[in-house]
Amino acid sequence: MHKNGALLRNPVTDDRQLWDVVFGIWGYPAVFVAHELQFFDLLADKPLTLEEICERKHLKPRPAHMLLAVCTSLGLMHFRNGRYSLTPTAREYMLPSSPFFFGWFYEAWRKIFSVWAPDSLRDAVLTDKPQGVFSDPTGVFAAWHAEHARDFTLAMHSASMAPAMVWPRKLALARHRVMLDVGGGSGAHSIGAVSVRPKLRAIVLDRPPICAIANEMAKKYGVADRVSTHSADFFTDPYPDADLHFYGMIFHDWPPERDRFLARKSFDSLPNGGRIVVHEMLFNQDRTGPFPVAAFNADMIVAMPGQQYSGAEISAMLKEAGFRQIQVKPTFGYWSVVTGVKP
Repeated sequence: MHKNGALLRNPVTDDRQLWDVVFGIWGYPAVFVAHELQFFDLLADKPLTLEEICERKHLKPRPAHMLLAVCTSLGLMHFRNGRYSLTPTAREYMLPSSPFFFGWFYEAWRKIFSVWAPDSLRDAVLTDKPQGVFSDPTGVFAAWHAEHARDFTLAMHSASMAPAMVWPRKLALARHRVMLDVGGGSGAHSIGAVSVRPKLRAIVLDRPPICAIANEMAKKYGVADRVSTHSADFFTDPYPDADLHFYGMIFHDWPPERDRFLARKSFDSLPNGGRIVVHEMLFNQDRTGPFPVAAFNADMIVAMPGQQYSGAEISAMLKEAGFRQIQVKPTFGYWSVVTGVKP
């Protein structure tokens, strides 16, 4: 046998997982473009043929079909009897008329998409520092965030409204009266919580420009009488009185020592019987998956000094701060909450 004959054999496994990585890079951006070109809005009223879509969007069939094929393959559109229509998922999340419109999230990330390019991710790995507009928190990022505060806040609102309507049903909150939504942004979780729990009122704690947006959203959703705002820095300023502290996508922004500080601050601020709720996408016990959380963790490497945690890691932080009755509960989609009570 030729000395290289040992190399000529059938593969033990197939190569789909390797291709899936490349296909994700090629295919998923098409959903951003379909949203940008308002394909979902176009199909909101009735199904349309490829020819009708091309005519209304002034596109040639080849590129239009590419966008439609990607969206259909991902379950965002149906193709039946020669016509494209929206699936229930697209109607729930891709139409501006929906309370759970996800498009603001896509729009915000579309503007800075290049920050997550392989070169940027490599540099983040080599330096362990945020990249692009996030690289200078006191300079470029501060200016970017000030300029795009509304875009970023609406993006977080997009990502939060649906889970905000679910997690309050998963916890025993009947005895709580005031929820402090720490770094609450648009107030999405406050809006959801008071909608689900009629006896609860909420305070959104954030910077002044963000509080203005939260007040606007509270009026839009008809809960302005039960959702108020408090302008403050959650690291340096005291917390207003509340018996429920909520952190939605806050812990993953910061390194463990800052999160332990926040857990202890909540413990010291809450009354006996007060509850803390940490809302995140969680790693499994050994931090090996699932993939969406691992991918979110890559986002944190590029954009923030934080990371995704496992339920056990956040539970340990809460226990160290003094909380008891600690629970980890899956709530909605990829989301979970970690909660504890002050004895």
